[in-house]
Amino acid sequence: MDPTSATKTGQVFDWQVLRRLLTYVQPYRGVFIGLIFLTVAAAVLGTVRPALIQRMVDVDISNNDWAGLNRSTLWLLALLVVNTLVSYLQTYYGGWLGQYIVRDIRTDLYRHLLSLKLSFFDRTPIGVLVTRNISDVETLADVFSEGLAAMVGDLLQIVFLMIFMFWTNWQLALISLSVIPPLLFSTYVFKEKVKGSFQEVRNAVAKLNSFVQEHLTGMNVVQIFNNEDREFRKFEAINQEHTKANIKSVLYYSIYFPVAEVLGAIGVGLLVWYAAQGQIEGTISKGALIAFIMYNSLFFRPIRQIADRFNTLQLGLVSTERLLKLLDNKDLVATSGTAPVPQLRGDVQFDHVWFAYNQQDGEAAEPEWVLKDISFHVQPGQTIAFVGATGAGKTSIINLLSRFYDIQRGHIRVDGQDLREYDLSQLRRQIGVVLQDVFLFAGSIRDNITLGNRTISDAQIMEAAALVGAQRFIERLPGGLDYPVMERGATLSVGQRQLISFVRALVYEPRVIVLDEATSSVDSETEELIQEAIDKLMEGRTALVIAHRLSTIQKADRIIVLDRGEIKETGTHDELLRQNGYYAQLYRMQYASHEQVASQQASIINGQANGDA
Repeated sequence: MDPTSATKTGQVFDWQVLRRLLTYVQPYRGVFIGLIFLTVAAAVLGTVRPALIQRMVDVDISNNDWAGLNRSTLWLLALLVVNTLVSYLQTYYGGWLGQYIVRDIRTDLYRHLLSLKLSFFDRTPIGVLVTRNISDVETLADVFSEGLAAMVGDLLQIVFLMIFMFWTNWQLALISLSVIPPLLFSTYVFKEKVKGSFQEVRNAVAKLNSFVQEHLTGMNVVQIFNNEDREFRKFEAINQEHTKANIKSVLYYSIYFPVAEVLGAIGVGLLVWYAAQGQIEGTISKGALIAFIMYNSLFFRPIRQIADRFNTLQLGLVSTERLLKLLDNKDLVATSGTAPVPQLRGDVQFDHVWFAYNQQDGEAAEPEWVLKDISFHVQPGQTIAFVGATGAGKTSIINLLSRFYDIQRGHIRVDGQDLREYDLSQLRRQIGVVLQDVFLFAGSIRDNITLGNRTISDAQIMEAAALVGAQRFIERLPGGLDYPVMERGATLSVGQRQLISFVRALVYEPRVIVLDEATSSVDSETEELIQEAIDKLMEGRTALVIAHRLSTIQKADRIIVLDRGEIKETGTHDELLRQNGYYAQLYRMQYASHEQVASQQASIINGQANGDA
């Protein structure tokens, strides 16, 4: 389950969420106060027009006062102009305020996402986070442009209209308001029904975003296994759920607004029927009848809109609650360490380290340990290699060294100091990591190497590229360093992406190098090229290497063999072969496999030669 999706239920209004949302108004309180003033002004102006028209009919026209009628007409035109201007300013600044608050919330949210641990992203679908950062935040703009301020304006207009109506004629006011109870009841039912359907829509949108994002990212897997039809049927089911949720809300709208129109028409009919009798008896003027018909129209419109605006506000508060849950998530990267990181020597020590991915703070249950009592010491400038089956814990070790995750027991020390005491950003700047799964962003080659760091010059980039043998292929690309890289590096080969990631690690001149299957995805020629560069690179630097190809780590100062999170063997390549244990068995298997492939290739070549002869 998405940890950011839980919301409170059974509450009509969550004032605590609203108060926290209003804290984002503080930087723009001048605009907000002005917006409230405009809302009040719009409510007052909207109720004055019927009273002015009543005076024109009962006084100016009845007394044949054409000069007075002209003055009243000019006042009416001026009132309409001011009302239009106020409406324009109210709409513009309501939207302006909403967009700037949305900008601030989205900025805070993205900054917070950057500070969360990788474990949070491991258990939270990316599509859900995209929904939170885009759709849910965008919903908040309506809270200020169409929700909060507009609803306050509607309520004020209703209050002013009731005052004018009772002041003008209390009997007609009671007749006009006689249909209010059934209208309020239908409005309440509509509000509750639409609230539930809107929540269903938001959940369906999150599911839809998660599904589309995940399957577009893994489209190659879908197509390789001819799974298009099955995945399309899954998409159709989720899309149908989204459609049903929207149609449900459309149904409620299609029922409520005609009912509200009918009730409004009944109110006008009762008003005209009663006022006609008063007109005949001379107790009600023509101007009062016309004014009350206008009052009736003005009165019922905000009541109908309040239900919709309330749902807009409530939907915005639901989105706000989800966003606040995400902002309140304390699964942050622990940056409590403030010790400056000088030029590292590269002394790395794991001291009885225990680690589990599924262990959360405060959990008492025994975790599923990925690393169990791991201890080793790497001297500055040494190269240490890790081997073992998939799931043995090799990648977890390098994740811990970069503090992508924090350990539960033991200590990790760099240059004799606990890893958690260092300033995290300074520490990571001196650890170069080349991962097996290379991720490239949409942008230029330069941007993917520097990651936006303008202090890194093109000369430094090309120097690092020359060291790993990437200079030639970069120079051959159209535009060189300006060559546009498509999303995830789709326009580059696997080997080229790997070389770029290598250059990206080198330009920061790290003191510790971590290679996680750095050559597993490249061909033999490229691997040989990288291996030569690695030999030069390792001089004076500490290196932690993970490789399935044992031929790439035979020169390591020490090899650690892992199995199910425990160290089983340790030693040099020759020492481990002499021990005739797990490493020796693994080496013989790979050696035999390579010999078999070489033999088959030789047989094919000889067969082709004999056939040609």
